[in-house]
Amino acid sequence: MRRSPRTRAVAAGLLLSATMTMAAGCSGSDPQPDRAGGPAPAPSPADDRTTPPEDPSESPFTEVDVVDTIATDLRSPWAVAFLPDGSALVTQRDSGTVLHVTGHEVSQVDAGGPDGALPQVHHETEDGLLGIAVGPDGGIYLYLTTAADNRVIRMDLEGERLVDPRVVLDGIPSGSHHDGGRLAFGPDGYLYITTGDTREPSLSQDTDSLAGKILRVSTTGEPAPGNPFGNEVWSYGHRNVQGIGWTDDGRMYASEFGENSFDELNLIEPGGNYGWPAVEGWAGDPQYVDPLVTWPTSEASPSGIAVTDDGVWVAALRGERLWFVPLEPGGAVGEPRDYLDLGRLRDVLATPDGGLWVVTSNTDGRGDPRGSDDRIVRVETS
Repeated sequence: MRRSPRTRAVAAGLLLSATMTMAAGCSGSDPQPDRAGGPAPAPSPADDRTTPPEDPSESPFTEVDVVDTIATDLRSPWAVAFLPDGSALVTQRDSGTVLHVTGHEVSQVDAGGPDGALPQVHHETEDGLLGIAVGPDGGIYLYLTTAADNRVIRMDLEGERLVDPRVVLDGIPSGSHHDGGRLAFGPDGYLYITTGDTREPSLSQDTDSLAGKILRVSTTGEPAPGNPFGNEVWSYGHRNVQGIGWTDDGRMYASEFGENSFDELNLIEPGGNYGWPAVEGWAGDPQYVDPLVTWPTSEASPSGIAVTDDGVWVAALRGERLWFVPLEPGGAVGEPRDYLDLGRLRDVLATPDGGLWVVTSNTDGRGDPRGSDDRIVRVETS
């Protein structure tokens, strides 16, 4: 792996924040959320976190309703990527399989291993086959856990087969928990990769480590030009980021799992230090970039997000709801509002035709499966 000497980042000052009313956090031993382990962080001053901005804007939506069921009977679906023809590929974490959704028809893609799964995928708890993205080169990029590491590979889609696997980036620390896993190509054409601390919190502050970071690389895995530390690292001090996205003007947002107290929505700055494990939630310290929004861990456990110019949709696992955070002109955030009753939610994404898909996660071992779970549904706002 390529590494450069550690460099100290110049963190941004405080960001304008809107925070939810704080409630008691869950125990670190609670088996429900996607969180575990690590030292207890130093608490942030409550007054700094719980004072909302004056007259925050509210969600423009009164209701969010399911209008169509796209796919049913999925098992631990994790990520979705749309193909140029409007169909979609879906990863299933535990089995290491990839599905092809065309209209309302679901078929399994042959990825070359036993039962058509990706042959190297290793799954215990939160690890396995995670993110997927379609590259500007037409390649299919996948984030997966092996017996040795987390890695990103590139494959070609030929009909209903994924072929010619090539390693893009390997050596990402792995574990049964906190593996990150989201992939997305940014508006600059580079691949962004989220990683977790794998229950070794000190790695998050080490800019020579790939754990607890957002990474930015080329389609061949080289550090992208302009990266703040001369290596793959774009931002650091993260515990477990599982959602990223951009507004049309290029602002980047990320959702992050806290430990016992606060989950976060962050505005991502190159070289920014987001505080873990020294702080969870607000720090009020110029060394760290403070979150835009925090939630009690019982209300979120945020995974995938969909970013629009109006606001950020956040899929909540333990919170079992879909959050919407309004964005005001210039990037200030309004008062978050929650919707839906579908159980645990793993992902939310904007569709090519301007719609919104939501992916449930009730079969992941921590949920209460309902009929036909897991599902992908299309929702509409009113």
